[in-house]
Amino acid sequence: MAIAYANTDSMAAFLIKDHHHHHHQHSSLSFFFSYLLFFLLFSSPPTAYAFTGDVAEDSKNRRDDLFVEILKDEAVGRLNELGKVSDAARYLERTFLSPASIKARFLLKKWMEDSGLRTWVDCMGNLHGRAEGRNASAEALLIGSHLDTVVDAGKFDGALGIISAISALKVFYMSGKLEELKRPIEVIAFSDEEGVRFQSTFLGSAAIAGILPVSSLEISDKSGMSIKDVITESGVEITEENLLQLKYDRKSVWGYVEVHIEQGPVLEWTGFPLGVVRGIAGQSRLKVTVRGSQGHAGTVPMPLRQDPMAASAELIVQLEKLCKQPESYLSFDGHCSDFTLKSLSTSLVCTVGEISTWPSASNVIPGQVTFTVDLRTIDDIGREAVIYEFSNQVHKICSSRSVSCNIERKHDANAVISDSELSSQLKSAASAALKKMVGDIQEEVPILMSGAGHDAMAMSYLTKVGMLFVRCRGGVSHSPAEHVLDDDIWAADQTAQQFDQVECGRAIVDAGD
Repeated sequence: MAIAYANTDSMAAFLIKDHHHHHHQHSSLSFFFSYLLFFLLFSSPPTAYAFTGDVAEDSKNRRDDLFVEILKDEAVGRLNELGKVSDAARYLERTFLSPASIKARFLLKKWMEDSGLRTWVDCMGNLHGRAEGRNASAEALLIGSHLDTVVDAGKFDGALGIISAISALKVFYMSGKLEELKRPIEVIAFSDEEGVRFQSTFLGSAAIAGILPVSSLEISDKSGMSIKDVITESGVEITEENLLQLKYDRKSVWGYVEVHIEQGPVLEWTGFPLGVVRGIAGQSRLKVTVRGSQGHAGTVPMPLRQDPMAASAELIVQLEKLCKQPESYLSFDGHCSDFTLKSLSTSLVCTVGEISTWPSASNVIPGQVTFTVDLRTIDDIGREAVIYEFSNQVHKICSSRSVSCNIERKHDANAVISDSELSSQLKSAASAALKKMVGDIQEEVPILMSGAGHDAMAMSYLTKVGMLFVRCRGGVSHSPAEHVLDDDIWAADQTAQQFDQVECGRAIVDAGD
């Protein structure tokens, strides 16, 4: 059967023979978390959740009724309710400790307690919900996402992961299985991941991972209020001491798992609903300044010009060529291995997102042009090689055009590599799930890079991390048009079921399936 993605209003899902699943949109990710938790937390799965080809119809109906009531109907209602909690009247916006953010946290706290979790809010505004299981002193599994949003946001980013995890735990609670966990589980709704209010991302997860500098408390928003001021205004005392106490002990944490919409078009392009995240790209931001000779647009002949705008245009096109075909520019000189070049060819992206000119008048040859470069790849060595080669190209082109050029490095962050064992298990589980749903498939589940940052990036400083991406329509995110197909999330549910099977090391599903 061909792998295809139907570009229709109904957006029929990948390889799903029975298309009566479109009502499962939000509940399916809750199913994912249900089986993910079975995989990670139970010594053996409850019979009601062990899907087999010979399962009795009445058992299946009871299971489906429980799933539909909690994981579908309730989860969808909660997602919609949370999507209406906004600081803006006409669009979705929740920023760090804003009134809407605090209201959203209250709702999530109530839902966590409804699932049998012990809850608390830390001094950075993170909401925690924890179940101790059979052994409260065992290493805990952390599952987290963020409750803040961008401006004019979609309702899936962040909120879907939190609500789905809560719903899955409620199933355990209602079926009397919450106390049978082989290790503690903690759901964390991080207070800030997007960084909209203070232009500083991962405030919540960075504090827990122990990498948030104390100096961050003095960062101010546009109104002049510092992070410390905002926290104090919310009724919580924040000091250097209690900020440092937020850091979790590495020995108390088993791992961190995050399921997220892809926020890009790769899965849609490949035709797969699921992809395993190899890692989160490292990033460098450059500021390039090109200076020439400012002059009258009508009186300076073309051969005599020292035009920084024309030079910048050539530099930007050269950057595009370098990033599209790095193997044509980088050599095997000890700095670039074959592995690095292959990694760059699949993960390197470069963006010029901002250009400014001086004096910026239509009848004046600019005297100066400044533009930014955002460069991301999973390979840190390759990223440095690309920057080095781009710098060479900049000075070569500027010299030939008799203009001066300067490159400033404004930001650098190393890549985060997902835990290999978790990634392998996720890939095997996704493949097995898809085979179970549609029969044999020839293609492998894609392994892809996350070009966007996630809380897993900060949490990797604390523990091993694993991520699974779910396809989103059109690759659109950070927009009200953000959407995930019903059947794609259903595929994620089945992956989590298989994920359970791989980790437990026993046949949960019938071998004949």
